Amino acid sequence: QGQLVESGGGSVQAGGSLRLSCAASGYTASRYCMGWFRQAPGKEREGVATLNKGGSRYYADSVKGRFTISRDNAKNTLYLQMNSLKPEDTAMYYCAADNTCLKSVTRWNYWGQGTQVTVSS
Repeated sequence: QGQLVESGGGSVQAGGSLRLSCAASGYTASRYCMGWFRQAPGKEREGVATLNKGGSRYYADSVKGRFTISRDNAKNTLYLQMNSLKPEDTAMYYCAADNTCLKSVTRWNYWGQGTQVTVSS
């Protein structure tokens, strides 16, 4: 059974940076579409960024130019570099994997437990 474990969340002030990590075990991350999602209290889970097997990246409009998704195949780990953080970025951030990026959020098959990001103004 594969597993995804996120880390790197925390509390920062607006304008700060954080780097989230998602360590994959039990399967090879480079063979999957990997993504970062987030869910704020009272809101639906939304896609933040995805990285497909071919290396193509997708970003939500709200994070374009501020967040960067990347993958280290040797470490089997997915990253999300978050710069210029805003209070509206506050949410639980989840790592997910699936055979395809072309799925709605609720249909991705493999999920981590999440890591909390809190941005204060």
